[in-house]
Amino acid sequence: MEINFSMNVVAADSDKREITGRVVTWGEKGYTSAGETVFEPNSIAFGKKTKLLLEHERTKPLGTLKSYEITPEGIDAVFHVARTSAGEDALIEASTGLRDGFSVGVKVDAWDNKEGVMHITAAKLIEVSLVTDPAIDSARVSDVAASENTEEVPTEEVPLPEGEGLVSETVSEATTTEAVEASKPATTVSASAPVHYSAPRVNLDVTAGQYAMAQIQASRGDADARDLVAALQVATVAENTGMVPPNYLRDVIGVINDSRPFIDSIERAPLPASGMKIFTPKLGTKATVALTAEGAEFSSTDTTVTFQEDTVVKFAGAGIIDVELLDRSEPGFLDLYLRELAESYAIKTDAYAAQIAAQNATQSSAATIYASIAKGIADSYGVMRSTPNRLLVANTGGEDGIDFAGLLAAVDSTGRPLYAAASPSNANGLVSQGSTSGTVAGLGLVVDANYTGDDANAKHALVYPSNAMRFHESNKIELRANVVANGQVEIGLYAYVAVVNRYPAAFRKLNVA
Repeated sequence: MEINFSMNVVAADSDKREITGRVVTWGEKGYTSAGETVFEPNSIAFGKKTKLLLEHERTKPLGTLKSYEITPEGIDAVFHVARTSAGEDALIEASTGLRDGFSVGVKVDAWDNKEGVMHITAAKLIEVSLVTDPAIDSARVSDVAASENTEEVPTEEVPLPEGEGLVSETVSEATTTEAVEASKPATTVSASAPVHYSAPRVNLDVTAGQYAMAQIQASRGDADARDLVAALQVATVAENTGMVPPNYLRDVIGVINDSRPFIDSIERAPLPASGMKIFTPKLGTKATVALTAEGAEFSSTDTTVTFQEDTVVKFAGAGIIDVELLDRSEPGFLDLYLRELAESYAIKTDAYAAQIAAQNATQSSAATIYASIAKGIADSYGVMRSTPNRLLVANTGGEDGIDFAGLLAAVDSTGRPLYAAASPSNANGLVSQGSTSGTVAGLGLVVDANYTGDDANAKHALVYPSNAMRFHESNKIELRANVVANGQVEIGLYAYVAVVNRYPAAFRKLNVA
């Protein structure tokens, strides 16, 4: 998974043609395309060559990384800015505060989900961008330096940074690093003569539907469409031919992440690069000790380790569209169609993971709703020795009335709401009125309209800790647009997932008996 995380530029030095700043601060929460994100100390590794880009546009390089220092607080970096018109503009904008944010694009290799916050523990730096709107204020511009020598240098094409499509901080996947705003000393900067571009300047800010339409039109000989497709293909990774451009990934991931409440409540991890099975080490018989008399033989128990086997499955959707509809409608039709595929993918994967949890859960029963929740908390704690933190309910149709509608309607003997009181006093919980967020018996409420229940479609409310299950997902959601022999166009989307139910009995399905 690849994300961007923005910080504010700390420095821009106009005499040396350098921009300096802190690109990452360890341990500070930021709001990225993958949601709330924190980089753990020393979690970022540098690649072979890091470029400074403009607003994450791979076809708009500004310069290269000159030096960096990893400190206990974060990463401070110095970038040399190329002598191009874009470079001159960047120095002026950084020194005057018009564009004074840093945003790093990283490929995430490992992370943990802690109370809904993504804590990155291992990632590879792909690029750093100069951006307009940073999201974190902990690091700021400290110096902008640009040489007064206006000698021109030959224009050359700069290789694009390695890595797959990046997801901008304006959305949610490739899974984000929010920027660092900085105080900036005013500096006079002289601009060199404009340079010429060896490739056509194409607007790459297109939607998924416009990209798909361009593919179709390019196959029919449209020159402008060929230029757009060629430019976007440059912006994708060679080994992933057919992968959609970054703009498409932003659209799809944004839709998916916003509509999977259950998956967002458990641990997330990338899918291994190969294989259709995941094997997780699992303790069998554990080592033991016992009260032992003097001179007596020690208690001895052999420890056994087995492997839990889970299957990688594919979720895919496709459709065939008449070419007349594509030709005589706006690209917005394709945008809507692709979003519908993405929404269906989100619903089906979310229901799939929740169904596995419900089917393998163990029952906890008590006389009332609140008593059954309390029993579920105690029973779940006995399995993992960690306190559960989530309560999953369907919006309606829950077993024994334990669903969102039931919680909102629950009242005491005097008719006062038990969970949704406007002014609660000694309440069983607090569900925000007009919202699905809230707590019940100290558990974070997860209301999931995608939840279909167990194999028998029984929608039991579930009490569980977030780390009882892990959801693995591939970072490739591919779009393919092909003109077929009968004059129709096929559009498809797919991805691979695997659910590792690490502690099935820690999921407690509630029953009012």
